[in-house]
Amino acid sequence: MLINYTTKELDLCARIMRAEAQAEGDLGMLMVGNVVVNRALADCLTFKNIRTITDAIYQKNQFSGTTSPLFFTSANSKEKQLAERVLKGEYYHPATNALWFYAPAKGTNCKSTWYDQSFAGSYKNHCFYNPDPGVCKELH
Repeated sequence: MLINYTTKELDLCARIMRAEAQAEGDLGMLMVGNVVVNRALADCLTFKNIRTITDAIYQKNQFSGTTSPLFFTSANSKEKQLAERVLKGEYYHPATNALWFYAPAKGTNCKSTWYDQSFAGSYKNHCFYNPDPGVCKELH
């Protein structure tokens, strides 16, 4: 197990993955889950006081999906299985060490930096960003 989590946090992680990336398919949802777990493990930058999956998901001004109708219903078994995979340590490039992601406006490309951090790569409509080398410990 990569990080300790409760049954409630498993459902919470699955719900934020769905709310943020349902249109990106299973792999897109797994990558969002990677960012959630990374934030709980990072202990750097604005994530110093983030220690749990709940802390990561509800950190102020971070996941817009927490206001989506997709977030407010319980996760189904498939969504929970996806969340369990990332909570147990599965990682997917470019989200392997990413602490941030966003979806650029239609017709625009990913920015070279986001929150002053380096572009790690994109998947479908999400752009992922890693902390600069030496700023945070390498997570994986």
